[in-house]
Amino acid sequence: MGQDLDERLAGRLAELRVERDWSLDDLAGRAGISRSTLSRLERGEISPTAALLNKLCAVYGRTMSRLLAEVEPEPAQVVRAASQAVWRDESSGFERRSVSPPHPGLRGEVVEGRLRPGADIAYDEPPVPGLEQHVWVLEGVVEITADGRVHRLEAGDCLRFRLWGRSRFRCPGPSPVRYALLVVLP
Repeated sequence: MGQDLDERLAGRLAELRVERDWSLDDLAGRAGISRSTLSRLERGEISPTAALLNKLCAVYGRTMSRLLAEVEPEPAQVVRAASQAVWRDESSGFERRSVSPPHPGLRGEVVEGRLRPGADIAYDEPPVPGLEQHVWVLEGVVEITADGRVHRLEAGDCLRFRLWGRSRFRCPGPSPVRYALLVVLP
């Protein structure tokens, strides 16, 4: 993410906590994230990983796209490829591109995901229980675990599921994987 987007995200995360009248200790207990990490995150001293951001989205009942849309300028109806927001979690090897124009009031969105070989991202819970996801693999191979079932997907394959529990996205390699993720709120 760009520095401006990181700063706006940090501010929005602090606002969400304050709107609920939670202390950092309250949020730490709810999210399972240390108080010091939350404090540094809200001050913009660190950028969140995908897993950390997912935990916070779960606590706040938002998808990651909705949270990111809340800190982006008001979108147009068309977002050209060069203007699509890209967020990278370098530590996990995950890149996320917001393909569809973001809008907090809409129920569906399209995201492009990329994982480098060996990338393995586990999420403890969905940001919104019952979230419907469609994963269409464009290039490479990905293993997706959703609610305890492992699915190996290759280029052209598409998996649809509702997410109620843990999930995991893993790129077994040897090449990176690129996939389209369609997310539909329940």
